[in-house]
Amino acid sequence: MFEKLVIHKTLRVPASTGAAGDGAAVARQLDAALLDVGFSASRALLEHIGGLAPGPAIDLAATVVSAVRELVGDHVRHNAYFVGFPHDVPDTVEFWVQRLRAAVLAGGSAATDEQLLALLGAGLVNLLELPGYGTYQHTYDELLAAHDAFVAAAGDRLTVLHLGETAEREVERLYLALAGSTAPLGEADLAILSELAVACADGPQPPAVPVRENRAVLNGIRLVLGRPLVAVDTTTDVLRLACHVSNGDASLAVPTRFRAFPRRERRVLLAALDAVVGANPGKLGDVARFAEPWKRLGERLHPHEYPQWPHAREVFTVARGERRVTGIAGRAEAAIRAGAIAPAASVLTAAPGLLLRNADRLLRQASAAERAAVVDAVAGALGSASGRVLCSLREHVANRLTPAPTRMFANRSRRAWVGRDTRPTLPVELVAELSDRLDAEIAARLPEPAHPLLVDPDVLGVALPLSGKAAESGFAVLPRGSRAAVPGGLLRFFMYWRQTRKRTDYDLSVLLLDEEFHTAGQVSWTNYHHDGMVHSGDITDARDGATEFIDVPLTVGGAYVVPQVNIYAGESFEEVAESMFGYQTRARDQGGAPFDARTVRARSQLRGQGRIALPMVFARGADGWQAVWLHLYLHGRPAFNRVEGNTYTTADRVRALVERQYLTMSYLVERWSTKAPVALWTGEPPAGPVTYVGIDAPEGLPEGSDVYTLDRLGELLPA
Repeated sequence: MFEKLVIHKTLRVPASTGAAGDGAAVARQLDAALLDVGFSASRALLEHIGGLAPGPAIDLAATVVSAVRELVGDHVRHNAYFVGFPHDVPDTVEFWVQRLRAAVLAGGSAATDEQLLALLGAGLVNLLELPGYGTYQHTYDELLAAHDAFVAAAGDRLTVLHLGETAEREVERLYLALAGSTAPLGEADLAILSELAVACADGPQPPAVPVRENRAVLNGIRLVLGRPLVAVDTTTDVLRLACHVSNGDASLAVPTRFRAFPRRERRVLLAALDAVVGANPGKLGDVARFAEPWKRLGERLHPHEYPQWPHAREVFTVARGERRVTGIAGRAEAAIRAGAIAPAASVLTAAPGLLLRNADRLLRQASAAERAAVVDAVAGALGSASGRVLCSLREHVANRLTPAPTRMFANRSRRAWVGRDTRPTLPVELVAELSDRLDAEIAARLPEPAHPLLVDPDVLGVALPLSGKAAESGFAVLPRGSRAAVPGGLLRFFMYWRQTRKRTDYDLSVLLLDEEFHTAGQVSWTNYHHDGMVHSGDITDARDGATEFIDVPLTVGGAYVVPQVNIYAGESFEEVAESMFGYQTRARDQGGAPFDARTVRARSQLRGQGRIALPMVFARGADGWQAVWLHLYLHGRPAFNRVEGNTYTTADRVRALVERQYLTMSYLVERWSTKAPVALWTGEPPAGPVTYVGIDAPEGLPEGSDVYTLDRLGELLPA
């Protein structure tokens, strides 16, 4: 049931429990089929399939091929508007005139080129009404027939699939990893966790559930199934749970319309509230922050009907304002407003994470006499805060030596705002002291490797996965701020979408920026050519799915290439049946159809809130081009978004992100070098077991090696 999911998340194939037999022929066919989509099976996987009876072997092989095709976006047909793309793409205006002439001739009239151009220039033409505009004029098979065969190259991607344990064990392993994650999960992973929580409700549970949204998901399932709740230690945990089971927002950022709760569920929720407040009445200090949701929830839970839980009733008394309880955050804020910074820091020592998140503000506002006390409070909190908070603060202070030209604020929905950075910089000696203390604490908390470290150089530029909210699901998708080298001589962007109910027009575009982040050109449906870049043509209806491509030779002028997806009309990214963005790298003479799975370097879903998607930027550096992941969405207009209309806002966000120093895996590797020998992976298998850290696992690692790949990098964060 979950075999595909396991393959998508881990690149591990669950072992079949089918009958033994001779499946060698199936194994050979699978190996060939995988190579066609840029994958290969490990020796152990091929041997496992070869040892199965033909029936189970075929079933497992079919699941594997289907899963990896979906992973790289090869499960749909990527047609292009111009059948010869990237060749034979006309000039934009010339093409529009052709479509307009066809419309005029269809009406029994004739017009000169000058008359047709005048109509276009006056804006009196609706392109959607022109014959053949925005809809495919050829089949997918005709597209394939128009292209030469693909020529494989040494630089094409080849990703290894490994044999896992049984499906039950792999599902359990994935469930425990997601449920016990130390970083917040993205929307897609939260949905997966919800599915797995049902299947694993009676199995092993993680020793701790640090992320509160994860608790809400797990407890939502457990509430419905009648299982005891886990890890409820604040009143807000109960509120999140009520929101989640009401199909609302467990992060509490968006108001929830609570459903009716059966009496059994009301008893569970009120008993949990009573236990939390009874054990620590100070937890009532969190209630006022969410007073309105609490009042609405009280109308559904009827706490007055349950006199056996008096502490639970106190929650709603505070929410209604009949009793005033000031929490730690409120007391600290009052002290800051009164100018008492050192006392505010002292109050926050009771909440180490909150203190560290406010460290910059306290240090900026502290007087010279108070600064030492604030530094001592911050230093004292390092040992109690979570490792994720420590890494976040370490990254923050590294960016506080010089003022940033623009300051970007990105929320959990991957929407971003920018503004001027008006904060005074922190003193050099203070940044150095905090950095040294953080480095020591983070290094002390890193897990002790059982073997020497073997590190793939490609993983060093991956930003630490401090939050799954800063990424999309997909294939080879890296956290925001991650950098990866771009091989080959040609970038090919692809964007696919399929509408649900109404005509939906997405537009793939590229904005070119110079070294100063000024506009240096663009390619879109309004401009098919610029400086060697080529657009595949505008598709305006995706009832059966549609794809647009843009080719970018890496000889292009400019310093930054910014692909973006604009919603011109129709359904949002969250409403369409499917939408994705990805990029391929190719040699200029490889030929083949516009889409070939073997050249796909990354593919991400497009599921954010906003009308303009900025998945990534490509930056030219001294050592060549690098892909830098953005995972951002702009609000945009309700309709008719175009690349020309958002050049300024796009450039601001690109600059803010590109110029920020992100904490990457290279930082953790440096800390580890004091605990174990560290070597870089060169392609030669080591002599003995190692702790391997990389994007994906290579073939040939010795038995007993510990392997940490992209799906497990979060496990390496300090505890």
